[in-house]
Amino acid sequence: MNITSWESILQQGDSRELIKNIPDKSVDLILTDPPYNISRHSTGNIPLPGRSAINNDVADWDRVNFSPEEWVDDFLRVLKPTGNLFIFTTYNQIGEWYNCLDRIFDTTQFMIWHKTNPAPKIFKAGFLNSCEMIYCCWNKGHTWNFISQTEMHNFIESPICMRPERLTNPKHPTQKPTSILKKIITIASTTGDVVFDPFMGVGSTGIASLTLGRKFIGFELDEVYFNAAKDRIEIRKF
Repeated sequence: MNITSWESILQQGDSRELIKNIPDKSVDLILTDPPYNISRHSTGNIPLPGRSAINNDVADWDRVNFSPEEWVDDFLRVLKPTGNLFIFTTYNQIGEWYNCLDRIFDTTQFMIWHKTNPAPKIFKAGFLNSCEMIYCCWNKGHTWNFISQTEMHNFIESPICMRPERLTNPKHPTQKPTSILKKIITIASTTGDVVFDPFMGVGSTGIASLTLGRKFIGFELDEVYFNAAKDRIEIRKF
């Protein structure tokens, strides 16, 4: 894979195979949202009168076993010594990422994305699911653009992705708003850097990266999601 004279490289297929073609130490930022496997803990979707059911089952692809440990070697291989790694995750996986990566990187931290409009708690028997975790890793000398003391809390707040940005066909259950992706990319990379997302879904990380003058490599297994991502990225559609 020649990564010197291009703006974006999009490939449809299994990331476990496609990542082998990325040269060593060629990526500045891995920003990705892999499967969480939370469907395994689901008690089923919750029907709501007059609107779509609350989707606790997420999608069939979320039921396929995802093991963070399987990705560590290739992530380390393609990431530059000055690179950063940001992984959206959840309570049932953050410990696995920690066990794999904390001993390897000089610094591991986590951020919280607080969703200001989470799904309601219909039965009022617990807390609203309004937070998502982002696991972060880097080594000494990493690329970093510190904004200000007030802007650099490990906390990002925004609504979940809504129309007109959110796609309805296909509808991706975990589509992220480009606003939070842009903030991470701005902090953790510079103009011309290579951002890599091996689970790009409908391409939001690619749009955020290219809009900010970065290069982008994106892989997606699902053909429908891939085609949607390709179309969005080609016309920079938010």
